[in-house]
Amino acid sequence: MTAELMHEKFMVSAYEGWNDASQAASEVIHYLISHYESRLVREINSDGYYDYQSARPMLCHVTGHARIVWPHTSFYEIQVSPELCVLAQIAPEPNYHWKDYCKETLQIAREFGVSHFVTLGSMYASCPHTRPLPVDISSATCTCELDREYNGPIGITTVLDHMACKAGMATTSIWVSIPKYMNSDTCAQGTLQLVHGLSTTLGVQLDTKDLQNKADAWKTKATTLAACDDSLSSYIAHLEHEYDLAQRARTVASLGAPQAEQLVREAEAFLKRMES
Repeated sequence: MTAELMHEKFMVSAYEGWNDASQAASEVIHYLISHYESRLVREINSDGYYDYQSARPMLCHVTGHARIVWPHTSFYEIQVSPELCVLAQIAPEPNYHWKDYCKETLQIAREFGVSHFVTLGSMYASCPHTRPLPVDISSATCTCELDREYNGPIGITTVLDHMACKAGMATTSIWVSIPKYMNSDTCAQGTLQLVHGLSTTLGVQLDTKDLQNKADAWKTKATTLAACDDSLSSYIAHLEHEYDLAQRARTVASLGAPQAEQLVREAEAFLKRMES
């Protein structure tokens, strides 16, 4: 870990719901809590932030007593290495008063000396399970650097990034793409790749042994499903070809015109075959 990273206090946030395809992002926080020394240090009350008809409270029985568990935000301190303790935030995405909610989150972050926000997200996309799932890591130190290319709907992670940036904190956003055809399952592969991205951002190697086994099982299940469905298998082959073409494009982009022209010809030939 570099001296610069050692002086930073990170907060890692994930929200269940719109920002959390196949629970890949929220599972990162659950994984860290279960694999490292952690303790609950703060909560945000749910009243005023949630619609209880869409984020319903849960009834559970503990030692014979009924208990109602309301949607809420939890903050944990997690000791991910002898030198690094991070603050982690996990919650369902609020329904109401996002600005007030983010202000309350920022206040708690300040109390714990946070200087760098890391938000996690996952989304469904047209990508094959047979290739590394696309991961996007973007960092900003001022509001003008946020979302320079994207235009469209956003989740609370983007609002939190924006407000943290405006407050003078560093921010990093890490998103993974999940195959749309696997939208009925949790995606351990997505969680694994988010953890790898988080390791890079934190500057510490996070343990992924158990996650790797679950990711291998997820891939095996996806391959089995494809083998039983000819149309799905054909669709995945199409995605693989597009993925490989994009990878080649990135590889040859800096090599000059002849290689780029060859790639264009291959892409055009592929599209013509798809149309015929």
